[in-house]
Amino acid sequence: MSSAGEEANWLRSMLIDIPLWGKPIPLLTIYYDNKAAIFQASSDCYNGKSRQVRFKHNHVRILLEDDIISLQYVKSKLNLADSLSKGLGKELVVQTRNGMRIKPVVDACNDRYGVACINGRVNTLNITNASVFGTLYDFPFSSLPFLENVDLSMNSLSGTIPPEIGNLTNLIYLDLHTNQISGIIPSQISSLAKLQIPRIFDNHLNGPIPGEIGQLRSLTEQSLGMNFLSGSIPASLGNLNNLSHLYLYENHLSGSIPKERGKLVNLVEAYLEKNQLTGHIPPEMGNLTNAKVFYAFSNELFGPIPAELGKMSVLGNLKNLNFLELSYNQLSGSIPSSLGNLRNFQYLFLGDNNLTEEIPSSCCNLTSLKFLHLSRNNLKGKILQCLGNISGLHYVTKSHNNLCGELPSAICNLTSLQILDLARNNLKGAIPQCFGNMSRHLEVLDIQHNDLTGTLPTTFSIGSALQSFNLHGNKPEGKIPRSLENCQRLEVLDLGDNLLNDTFPMWLGTLPELRVLSLKSNKLHGPIRTLGNENMYPELRFLDLSFNAFTGNLPMSLFQHFRAMKKIDPSKKAPSDERYGYYENSIAVVTMGLELEVVRILFLYTTIDLSNNKFEGHIPSIIGNLLVGEIPPQFSSLTFLEVLDLSYNHLEGCIPQGPQFHTFENNSFEGNDGLRGFPLSKGCGNYGNDSASEETYTGSALDEESNSEFLNDFWKAALMGYGPSMYRIIHNIYHDLNWKYEMACKNN
Repeated sequence: MSSAGEEANWLRSMLIDIPLWGKPIPLLTIYYDNKAAIFQASSDCYNGKSRQVRFKHNHVRILLEDDIISLQYVKSKLNLADSLSKGLGKELVVQTRNGMRIKPVVDACNDRYGVACINGRVNTLNITNASVFGTLYDFPFSSLPFLENVDLSMNSLSGTIPPEIGNLTNLIYLDLHTNQISGIIPSQISSLAKLQIPRIFDNHLNGPIPGEIGQLRSLTEQSLGMNFLSGSIPASLGNLNNLSHLYLYENHLSGSIPKERGKLVNLVEAYLEKNQLTGHIPPEMGNLTNAKVFYAFSNELFGPIPAELGKMSVLGNLKNLNFLELSYNQLSGSIPSSLGNLRNFQYLFLGDNNLTEEIPSSCCNLTSLKFLHLSRNNLKGKILQCLGNISGLHYVTKSHNNLCGELPSAICNLTSLQILDLARNNLKGAIPQCFGNMSRHLEVLDIQHNDLTGTLPTTFSIGSALQSFNLHGNKPEGKIPRSLENCQRLEVLDLGDNLLNDTFPMWLGTLPELRVLSLKSNKLHGPIRTLGNENMYPELRFLDLSFNAFTGNLPMSLFQHFRAMKKIDPSKKAPSDERYGYYENSIAVVTMGLELEVVRILFLYTTIDLSNNKFEGHIPSIIGNLLVGEIPPQFSSLTFLEVLDLSYNHLEGCIPQGPQFHTFENNSFEGNDGLRGFPLSKGCGNYGNDSASEETYTGSALDEESNSEFLNDFWKAALMGYGPSMYRIIHNIYHDLNWKYEMACKNN
């Protein structure tokens, strides 16, 4: 008590000396938990037996008499000072700490989510995919000098990267991918001398890649893909001797590939695709001893493929290269024969360029090759016989070239082949019969638009894997082989524009997945008959039997089976050609006398073309039942429409609103009891008013497919249905009992 009094007196004296402190100074209260001691200290008598006051009794009395201190009793359990002088239980410690308004000391290593420490220092911060919002400016860069690993990926962080990130001088791993971080990469990042792996892909970064990144000599990976970075690739990246993985894909980078990239001797994978890179591929790329993957497709690279990519392999360079993807550029010249030295090649993609000359025979040395994509070039010469020796080939596409000669039967030795696309060349000779035996593993066989002859293979076996068979535009003769019935996975069968001489193959209706059937422009004849099976053509959406010699009446049962044309199940997704890689299904559609090639979207359209045959009698009334569904709202974007007649069908729902549709009168839509909206009297909006639909019209653009160059022309040639249900426009032509029914649709 005496010592506490002395401290109180000293404190009071200090407060008196502070000019701004209020005067007079009030008494300082000392709380004590011993009533007897308080009584004795306040008493004038001192009996000499008090151990608490002892000989300092008078000193305490003086402090009390001079109004410097006051004494007040407090229960022991409420005495806040006890925690400073005694060992208390946890409950009393917390209580006294709160009483003194002392904030608890947080153990950052044990009490924080995603924090890990080494020797009591924060080493790792891992808060990935935790729905974190905010900016990096909230990050305590200056207070975590020993931080080595930061993972804030897959959150909702926004804003820019603060320059203070350069304070994290011990940082080794930085992962900010899949956020909404924008702005430039600060040059202060060059201070992170120990940084090995920065992953900032899938954000909104813009501006150039700072050249200072070349100072980060510890980098083993640089991942900046899927941003909006612009400018050229800094030549200083050539200083990163430890770099093994470089990801710059899907940005707006321009300029040439710097030759300094040839200095990255430890580079294993480089992804530069989907940028705007120009210029030549530097020959120095042949120095990349450890390279396995090089992706630079979808750029604007031009000039020849440098022969150094293959020649240097004799000296050990590029010996490990597995993937070379240079498609969708403007590369020219021949395929270097030196590429045959790259014996570990598995994927070679050179499609959609301007490559010329013959395919070098040295390519047959690529015995590890699995994917070979050379489509859409100007290659010439014959298909190499030795190609059949590469037993592991899965994927061969050489379409849209000038290849000639016969199809080598050695192709049938490729027992792993899944896709064979040789369409649109100048191939001739007989179709190898062994192609039928390949159907156990072959999924796509596309040899359309060549000059092939002979007969169709007859050995399609049970358990066939064939999904697409396109022989359109050749000269085979004979019958349609009944063994195609074994191809239960077949979705596309195009035998049009040939010399086939047969009757209608009614048994094709048993194929459960068949969506596209084109037998147009052959010598098919006789009546069209169907089997008694009710489950015929369950998925058929495209039927073209035009320009044949079919006769007789059309059986009503044929149209009754077309359930997939009547109703679209929104939950059932149309097959995608993405499963085939670069291969896309295509088929010719003739409308208004104009033949157009439908690519990739053929599953979305429904067409029946029976024109230019010798049918007799009336059009079956069942056809009218095909005209159901709603008018797609996207029709309002078809500004070229001058005439529209959808009268007397079974259409329903709201009429799309827009400037073009406002020009059509009631007679364009009459006879459809389920239609509503302007110009009809039945409104689509609330209370019988269609203003709501008009106000919400925004002139929405056609979807991704309809924005293609093909659809811009196709919509002008024929009005094709489009939307969540089935839409049909019928065009009937009667001439000497010959008639044509056309119908096309698209569903989202």
